[in-house]
Amino acid sequence: MTSRSGPLTVVAAAVLWGTAGTVGALAPAGSISLAAARLVIGGAVLAAVAARAARAAAGRTTPRVPGRTTRRVPGALLAAGGLAVAAYQLCFFAAVARTGVAIGTVVAIGSGPVFTGLLSWLLDRNRPSRRWAVATATAIAGCAVLVTGGGAGGADAGGIALALLGGLLYAFYAVTAARAIGAGMGSDTVMGVLFGAAGLIMLPVLVGSGPGWLAEPRGLLAALYLGCATTALAYVLYGRGLRTTPVATAATLALAEPAVAAILGLVVLHEHLSAISWGGLALLAASLIVVALPDRSAPHPASLEQATGLSSSA
Repeated sequence: MTSRSGPLTVVAAAVLWGTAGTVGALAPAGSISLAAARLVIGGAVLAAVAARAARAAAGRTTPRVPGRTTRRVPGALLAAGGLAVAAYQLCFFAAVARTGVAIGTVVAIGSGPVFTGLLSWLLDRNRPSRRWAVATATAIAGCAVLVTGGGAGGADAGGIALALLGGLLYAFYAVTAARAIGAGMGSDTVMGVLFGAAGLIMLPVLVGSGPGWLAEPRGLLAALYLGCATTALAYVLYGRGLRTTPVATAATLALAEPAVAAILGLVVLHEHLSAISWGGLALLAASLIVVALPDRSAPHPASLEQATGLSSSA
């Protein structure tokens, strides 16, 4: 995969994520049970993909690339990443329940790129570029205007805190995935480990929340789509995009998700977008284009470590 195709792959993943809300709204299930089913199914598929990738890697000899070192990724870090994946789902839906969909979504998703850029800077000494900072600020502003329509009003402080925690958890598992990929693990393997662990964690939640809705054809189809498309396929694409896209940039590109969700809500669910929200959509689209464009002033990445902003000393 080239450095030019990496951002497009991340955007493709965000488009799939953006369909989840519409599908979830049509499913005969509560949000917590739906999120649990999504992770259990998606985690199982990603774990199977990772197992297949591991078997394929065991059957071939990979030539050593001069100047590139393969480092061991601590199992505790991957376990923490899997826990963060599961905790993010719970924090996000709890925040939405307290603050409403609009505010909860914009705070959780909008804060993700900020936390990702900061964690990447603190942990990997990968300082975000000025273009990233400007484009991310513009994207968050566009996201806020798009989701709230310019009139968010008051909000529950506890719900806001849960949404911010969700954004931090998302940033943590995104940076964890990027570090593991930069250390030499295959992206499919990384996503399989993280989401396989999250699926195991969420299995008791699914059982406890009442999975009877899965017996209905509409419920089963929704769960399969959410698990296979918006989780498994989307995170395979996202992981492969991280091979050549800095994690802070990938987090900003993922802000395409609420734009897709808003458009689908308009077309499928017959929701309404105000003129202000359309302006926010345009602002968000423009900022994503700026981030996705290749930086001609930066040297072409010669290795995975350079492309992901990770060094062998990180």
